[in-house]
Amino acid sequence: MTLDLQAVRRALADGPDADTQLTPLADTGLAHWHVALAATGRLLRIPKQSQMALAPADNLAYQAACFARAGASGHTPRFHGTLPPSRDLPMGALIVDHVEGRPPRLPEDLAAIARAFAAIHALAMPEPAARAPLLNPDHALAQVMEEVLTQAVYLDQAAIGDAVRQHIDREIATASAEVADATPPPKRLISFDGHPGNFLITPHGRAVLVDLEKARYGQPGFDLAHATLYTSTTWDLATCAELSVDEIRDFLGAWRDALPLDLATNLAPWLMITRRIMWLWSVTWCAKWRVLHGHGRRQTDGAASQDWSAELTDDATVAHVRGRVDAYLSEAVVDRVLAEFAALAADAEAS
Repeated sequence: MTLDLQAVRRALADGPDADTQLTPLADTGLAHWHVALAATGRLLRIPKQSQMALAPADNLAYQAACFARAGASGHTPRFHGTLPPSRDLPMGALIVDHVEGRPPRLPEDLAAIARAFAAIHALAMPEPAARAPLLNPDHALAQVMEEVLTQAVYLDQAAIGDAVRQHIDREIATASAEVADATPPPKRLISFDGHPGNFLITPHGRAVLVDLEKARYGQPGFDLAHATLYTSTTWDLATCAELSVDEIRDFLGAWRDALPLDLATNLAPWLMITRRIMWLWSVTWCAKWRVLHGHGRRQTDGAASQDWSAELTDDATVAHVRGRVDAYLSEAVVDRVLAEFAALAADAEAS
């Protein structure tokens, strides 16, 4: 399925951008099309689906809140408004800054990414009543572990090798036990989708997180894991890198250094458990995608709108995702990740 620019033009017809030149950006993602509003410095983010399985209007409101809340960090695009769901744009669209920048180069831009996360994580927490519509679980670890277990139902159908399945099952059991024993950890605003491919580096060296649709109030360790796990740093071809344990250590140090000391101290004990859970979230998502992407496109009636069918995305992107999923569910990659866990766990025990 391709984006219909005439439909976008019709959706803009009654607003100030009616005559603005529309420039589609390369379709490289599973969840959005992007169209630059030429000469305005703004961009349309047009959802293909809701990755959180929300109805179109709810999905749009959620994403709007993500951008509005994170904007105070100075490391996300400014939010300018929305186009409501309509016949022309069934999922609506967000209007945000069009950030000019290049993809991160790893590992050299890791410190800039760490500082961006620190700026987001240091934002003051709203009062509980003001946190909606963003997710705000009572127990940030348990909430993500529940997502892992929900996705894990696809493991049986995903044609995973026996050794890999045993590793994943064992890590799920370990994480589940750790979560059951853990007190609710401190919460901050987090992106929950902070892999390096979702950042741009401005000409001044500032890292900007340009994809925020999954933000929530949760544990910052999930962001740090998602930025540096093998399943994240090798996801996007433009930012692909295999980080060493020392490079991950340097990244975590840059994040701690950019935070107020008391906040960094408060959050540090949770980094290892969140790393394990984030990896489990990623590999169970891979199993889910492997099972669902070959299905025909789901027709929605305005209800939940998560759809991984291949028809929503071009063949090259689907082939890329398939290759990444196959790699991440391979025995060699799983062994590599678990060896990294062991090294970082030893650091945590020694500190």
